[in-house]
This record gives sequence, structure tokens and C-alpha cells, in this order.
Amino acid sequence: MNFVFISPHFPSHYFHFAVALRERGVTVLGIGDTPYESLRPELRESLREYFFVPSLTDYDALVRATGYLTWRHGRVDRIESLNESWLEVEARLREDFHAPGLQPADILKLRSKSGMAEVFHASGVPHPDLLRVRDADQVKTFAARVGYPLVLKPDVGVGAAHTFKVTTDAEVDAALAHPLPTSYVAQPFVRGTIVTYDGIVDRHGAIVFTLSHEYSDGGMETVTERRDISFWSLQNIPPALDVLGRQVVAAFGLRERWFHLEFFRLPDGRFVVLEANLRPPGGFMTDMMNYTCDIDVYRLWARVVTGDPVADFQYTPRHHVCHSARRHGRRYKHTHAQIVERMGNALLVHRELPPIYHSLLGEEMYLTRHADKEAMQEAVRFIQATV
Repeated sequence: MNFVFISPHFPSHYFHFAVALRERGVTVLGIGDTPYESLRPELRESLREYFFVPSLTDYDALVRATGYLTWRHGRVDRIESLNESWLEVEARLREDFHAPGLQPADILKLRSKSGMAEVFHASGVPHPDLLRVRDADQVKTFAARVGYPLVLKPDVGVGAAHTFKVTTDAEVDAALAHPLPTSYVAQPFVRGTIVTYDGIVDRHGAIVFTLSHEYSDGGMETVTERRDISFWSLQNIPPALDVLGRQVVAAFGLRERWFHLEFFRLPDGRFVVLEANLRPPGGFMTDMMNYTCDIDVYRLWARVVTGDPVADFQYTPRHHVCHSARRHGRRYKHTHAQIVERMGNALLVHRELPPIYHSLLGEEMYLTRHADKEAMQEAVRFIQATV
């Protein structure tokens, strides 16, 4: 199998995907915007060949790179990035090079929030009303029907970027006084806790792994109010969430793919789907999965891609693994040294994060593992306590 991996160096821990593919005999061919010499050794060793392009937004350059790799190694069997930023690019390349997987028409429908809403509606999964935004009067009419506050956000976007809340007609007029930078949608602001339904489907559409995570805050509030977010793995997926998650995965018709679904858990315990993402969950959540279940999801995914049997794969969520964020410039009660001493063996990873993560995930993160939720919550309070 010839596997073209777009941007295999980012996020930094995605080198594990390339390593896992190479272990199964796959010819891994990289295309990226980072010089080969700067790739980490494990990634370089896993790539049969690497083609540097100055910009991954230059589609002609990507076509030339893929064409060259095809000339060198033969037909391309898979083209993937596993990255939200390049889902459309990889789909176009699949179409141009006749590779299986999601095509541009699929991505256009499944990546946009308006397209997702159509799938949710057709499958009968509860979801907030949605309106494609054209002008202020249209939004105000929508608000008269569903009520304020509303959330305005890009129809295609990730990480709560360029998302904001409006609570009055006057705020709608102010928000839409100037042309929006891209296509937007409006939805009622939902008060609830965000929980995820994450996992992998095999090439037949069967779910082979799934796990759920819970967020301390919504992405929009975290970004706009610069909150210190935390999120953690659950040892048990609520049955109602499992039913709806499987319903969404089936409705999207996913094959041989990761999925990351976000739901609101309402105060009355019901679940409402927010959005679906056709990629692994963000941040370091794939590593969190491994620590939660004592498994290797990178190798599991590689087995799925190569069509190897996964019926023998078993896992049990044994821990709560938590990402606790901190922001530079905020006065915290406890120093890094004090956190290390207090957490002991519970501290798995401490890392400074690249700028692209800062608005949502903060400038640094602590990954901790706990046997019970109360100990985890106490760790989060200790790490994030301010003066």
C-alpha cells in the first residue's frame, strides 16, 4: 500500500500514525511544508520519501508532489492528513488521483455546519435549529422564533475561531454592519456541558473503538473569555449518548475513518448533537485515549487502514485522563515545581504548546491520570488555581 500523508509532522504527536503504518509494511510518502531535516527522527525513519512544498495551500504544488510520488512508487492507495485544515485538499487529491475515501462533494456536505444539520435532521438526531446567515433582518426574524441569545459562527470552521454570541437586535445589527469574512450560520445558544463521542470505524463502517470526553467549558467561552479549559476522558459512555453517537456515525456513512462528535448534555440529562468532525479529536486526545485504556490507537488505526482483522481488539477505560490548561501572564498559586511534586506519578506530560493552540488550549498543558474523578478534579483545581 502506498499511503500519501499530508503534513505528517503536525500536530507533533501525529508521527505515531506514520510509525504505525510503516510497522505494517505500508509505504508512507509524506508531503509537508517543513524541511525534511527538521522532521523528528522517528518520522523521517518511517517515511519512504518526503516531498517538501513551501505552502500546503498551493494546490498545484500538491498535485505536482503527488504526481511525482506516483511516478516514483506507483499508484497511490490512500491520501490522508487526519487534520481539519487539509480535509478539502486531501479530498481533491483523492479525486484527481482516483484514490478511495471522502471526495470533494462529501467534504462540502459533511464538513459544513449547515450540511451536518441536514444529516442530523434526516437521521432524527436532536440538534439545535440552524440558519444560514444572509443579513441582519433574517437573523432577527430567526431570533423572534427561537429566542436570544444566538451564536454566529462560520459554516466551516474549527476551534471556536471567529465565533460570537448576540443577545439583542442591536447586537445583530452591529455584528452584521460589515460583510462577514466567510459564510456564517446562526444557532440558539445552548446551555449545557459539552461531551464527545470519539472513535474509529473500519472499512465496513463498523465502530471498532469509541470513547467519550467531557469539557469544563465551551470553546467559544474559552476563547472569548480566555478561560483555563480542562477536559477529561470518561470511564463509561452514557448509554443515551452511545445510541445517538452510533446513529450519527451510521448517518454519515463513514468508512475507515476517525470521528469526533460533540454533543451538549442538557441540564435534564438529554443529549443534543452540536457537530461532527471527520478526523481524530484535537489537542492530545489521541494520547489521552491510550493512557485511559492502556492501548495504542495509532496502531489500531493502522490495522484498520490496511484491512487487517481487528476483531481481537479489546479495551477497557480504566482511568480518567485530564488535560489542564494554563495561560502565560496569569498569576497562578502554584509553580511548575510544586505541581510536579504534588501530582507525583499522576503527572504524565507537561508541555508548552505551539501558538496555533493558544486561544483554545492555552500556552501550556498538564496531562494527568487518576483512578477516580474526585482526585482528577482536585488536580485540576490545584493546577489552575490563581492568586
